[in-house]
Amino acid sequence: MSTTRRAILFGTAGLAAAAAIPGVQYASWSMKDFTRDGYSPGLPPAPEGEVAWSNWSGIQQSTPRQIAVPATESDLSAALSGARRVRPVGSGHSFTALVPSEHLIVDASRFSGLISADKETGLATVGAGTRIRQAARELDQAGLALQNLPDVDVQTLAGSFSTSTHGTGRTLQPIHSHIEGFRMITADGTARDVTASSDPALFNAGRVSLGALGVITQYTLKCVPSYKLKRRVWVDTLDSIMDQAMDLSQQHRNFEFYYFPFTGLAAGISHDVYDGEVTGRISDEDEDTLAGLQSLRDMFGWAPWLRRRIAQGSLPKGLVEESTDTYWKLLATARPTKFNEMEYHIPLDNGLACLREIVAALETRKDAFFPVEVRMTAQDDAWLSPFNDGPRLSIATHAAVDEPYDYFFNMLEPIHRSHGGRPHWGKLHSLGKEDLVGLYPDFGNFLELRAALDPGGKFLNPHLAHLFGVDFDA
Repeated sequence: MSTTRRAILFGTAGLAAAAAIPGVQYASWSMKDFTRDGYSPGLPPAPEGEVAWSNWSGIQQSTPRQIAVPATESDLSAALSGARRVRPVGSGHSFTALVPSEHLIVDASRFSGLISADKETGLATVGAGTRIRQAARELDQAGLALQNLPDVDVQTLAGSFSTSTHGTGRTLQPIHSHIEGFRMITADGTARDVTASSDPALFNAGRVSLGALGVITQYTLKCVPSYKLKRRVWVDTLDSIMDQAMDLSQQHRNFEFYYFPFTGLAAGISHDVYDGEVTGRISDEDEDTLAGLQSLRDMFGWAPWLRRRIAQGSLPKGLVEESTDTYWKLLATARPTKFNEMEYHIPLDNGLACLREIVAALETRKDAFFPVEVRMTAQDDAWLSPFNDGPRLSIATHAAVDEPYDYFFNMLEPIHRSHGGRPHWGKLHSLGKEDLVGLYPDFGNFLELRAALDPGGKFLNPHLAHLFGVDFDA
């Protein structure tokens, strides 16, 4: 979105409003330190004989005895057979503690790249450790495409599928729904090829597995012919975009919107199939916009009315971007600015009511500035898919990587839950077995299958033990 840091802070309206700032209040706010207690960038210190690991945002850390990067399935089988505890890792973009282990972490990144592709059937086999952007690029060269993408393209296929990462599109299912089969190395080192016909239970559990059933080395995916999209971004009031959201989600292949806290404004984003010559991405100033919103908070957060006035006078209105390109160049990005995130998926009928409550709660905190992301996803049938009981509206709230996020739990999570929300498995939440059994009809089936596949709990860690309601002895 084309909104630079300078434009949002120093537009004409901003200068006029800033002239009336009471100096004492401004000075007090300008000295505020937004850094959360205990924040420390970098890896944790590792004792001798151990190594340090951290997720992307740094809130999940561990010092395992080894991080293995096997090159072959034989190497992987040997590592699993000889280990007491194992956790697989992808790109580290999960904010929940799915990965931390004090024993062995397995990085499957060498199981990467396009293995085979059949343009006639649309079936392609890809290494499970392949980053999404690489998978999309290599499939495109073969004339094929993934049917949808999430908004972060540096995730691995295994990591995104296993946590039910989804993308946006009211008629588009989450991306794991396009899995036709997968190959998994189980706790005893055995390789299993799994499809819906060969092993329906494991197939239904393994598409969203949380890395708790084994280490997946490759996927066979149902793809579509490569396609291009037209991207449009526009700015309007939040009320206007919310009033139109359901219609917009039916009119466009992909639709989502972002609310900018304390501004009353939101950005709508649509993507539709396009057949003409491409322009490339016209604008890519999302990081500048974010920096501008943060600076607006830093300078004027003490007075919400002033902050809103400056934003509404400085942010552009109406259409701010129209771009065309190959789908994977428009739907997803690397998201270089680090943050921490909570995302809940709300039944579609309750979604906008939930969002209004989330916005109202969020705006009781003058330090909030990160946009709230709102997306929609169609129903699928994987056992642990948050979308397996119907379409849902996803609400994602973010906090800068070095700032507090405790209010996600004590302020926002109860609102999500009161509206029937299910959490994204890779985003912050506090739910455990008792909560999840009530939310997922097949949760008990997943637990039984997991225990049968891994009776010794090799793939457990404290977080998974909490989710599954089992004892954990490190």
